[in-house]
Amino acid sequence: MTARQSPIGIVGSGSWATALMKMISDGGRPVKWWIRNPEKATYIQEYLHNPDYLSSVEIHPNWVTICNDLQELVNTCETIILAIPSAFLHQGLQGITLPIGHTYVSAIKGIEPNTQLVMAKYLEVHHHIPSDQIAIITGPCHAEEVAAEKLSYLTVAANRLDVAETIKQQLVGQYIKVKCSDDLMGAEYAAVMKNIYAIGAGIAHGLGYGDNFLALYTSCAIREMEAFLNAIDPNAERDVNEAAYLGDLLVTCYSQFSRNRTFGNMLGKGYLVKAAQLEMNMVAEGYYASKLVYAKSSKRALTLPIADAVYQVIYENANAKSTFRALSENSLR
Repeated sequence: MTARQSPIGIVGSGSWATALMKMISDGGRPVKWWIRNPEKATYIQEYLHNPDYLSSVEIHPNWVTICNDLQELVNTCETIILAIPSAFLHQGLQGITLPIGHTYVSAIKGIEPNTQLVMAKYLEVHHHIPSDQIAIITGPCHAEEVAAEKLSYLTVAANRLDVAETIKQQLVGQYIKVKCSDDLMGAEYAAVMKNIYAIGAGIAHGLGYGDNFLALYTSCAIREMEAFLNAIDPNAERDVNEAAYLGDLLVTCYSQFSRNRTFGNMLGKGYLVKAAQLEMNMVAEGYYASKLVYAKSSKRALTLPIADAVYQVIYENANAKSTFRALSENSLR
């Protein structure tokens, strides 16, 4: 293979990893797909679909190679997309040497909970990957709609636009539109924050609030997000009304496919946090994100009423009904 034809490595076997595999291979680009569980890897290779996530997606054997040796994958793929839950990232990469010179793309939209670092910073600090070789993929986009080949939108953010453009060309397709951004930190923190607000949207839905409330809620949430991003990573050219910020926030707060909204909905209906986590089949990244954002906003004395309310419900065992009543009466304008 020439360098141009080098396979794109995908790490993870969940719904988003499966969707990324589909969009890349549908474009006629080779994929090397790491599946941790050997039995699952064998099953996928034989039956050409993922039995646990997006099982309707057919795998193209001419374009997709299944792999369960992670070190071999990162050694041989010039572009590696990380698409495993943030809570498992540290364990998953333990003992793995990430070659310098390759491009690492986070599709995780969360934080590494042990270090409380966003993915780009985690790769830089713990695996010594230069920040210019790191990119992220953000939305607005849900895996389920990619599986159905519904028109979907992605943003690829990197410090260098040429890096983002290279990743774009590996993702774009008939039903996938891609925009590039050089706001790596802003886009990644926005992807972290929108999960918190989606949990809050779910709590509100579970409590019986309607669309009128949710419209006001999301308009306040984007202002909170902008205040936080400006405090963490000032950028005069950032426009939070663009797809990577407002668009991703809206789809995550409103969509039936949003796992964070589903998690919040369960809390609003009276589930305990642990019970809701056990019942869900997927990780709600906003659970970990809430702790990070609360710590950073408290340190900077930021006023983030919605993010604080979600944190109180999740981590301080605050009553969801009274917390959101106070939020609606005192803080949303």
